[in-house]
Amino acid sequence: MTVTWEELGWERIATGVGRCRLPGWDCTAGLVVGEGRALLVDAGSSLAEGSRLRLHAEELAGHHVTDIALTHPHFDHVLGAAAFAGAEVYAAVGADTVPAEELRADAIRHGLDAAPATEAADTLVRPRHLVSGEWTLDLGGGRQVLLANVGPGHTPHDLVVLVPAGPGSPEVVFCGDLVEESGEPQAGPDAVPSHWPAALDRLLDLGGEDALYVPGHGAVVDAAFVRAQRDALAARFGVSL
Repeated sequence: MTVTWEELGWERIATGVGRCRLPGWDCTAGLVVGEGRALLVDAGSSLAEGSRLRLHAEELAGHHVTDIALTHPHFDHVLGAAAFAGAEVYAAVGADTVPAEELRADAIRHGLDAAPATEAADTLVRPRHLVSGEWTLDLGGGRQVLLANVGPGHTPHDLVVLVPAGPGSPEVVFCGDLVEESGEPQAGPDAVPSHWPAALDRLLDLGGEDALYVPGHGAVVDAAFVRAQRDALAARFGVSL
């Protein structure tokens, strides 16, 4: 018997495309299923969380997760990647330079226990494939996704994932934390506020008016929401549009 997305607590967004909202930090993980390949978008905050993601994702896909796209190098999005042995890992250029100890310290500062934070940092998986512009990833069965380096913005190393529209299915854009719905976008010490609105313009150019936009935290939104958040960030940081 085939399990459904809903039975595992996932939200099906389009054919073979879904996401779940992880507990704790309400971080999104996405899944795009191809023929014999499957792409996970972000990997959770610990090895235990990554292992649960892998179990669910592979049950939904019917085969191994073969590829992981990390939208940016923050602990709640990357520390679970070591649970996906053998997967090819993609990220924006420069994402591989963030020290493991910095991720560990940030995780503990935000409430992750020291033991799982240390375990994840000690086994940190560095992305093998670094995207400087755009990268087309073939998942088989006629399904291709586009990985696009649209940053800097939320961090110096922001990657988005575009899943083209199919018959009866809209285009889906996994935005990482360039877009947040469940709270105000977070601008930590590594954010580049002066470039953030422009990153959202590039994201909107890629996705278009009819796409569904999946934030790094919160509910799925539309282009109007992303545009309003771009305007709010520009006003907040004094950036001319």
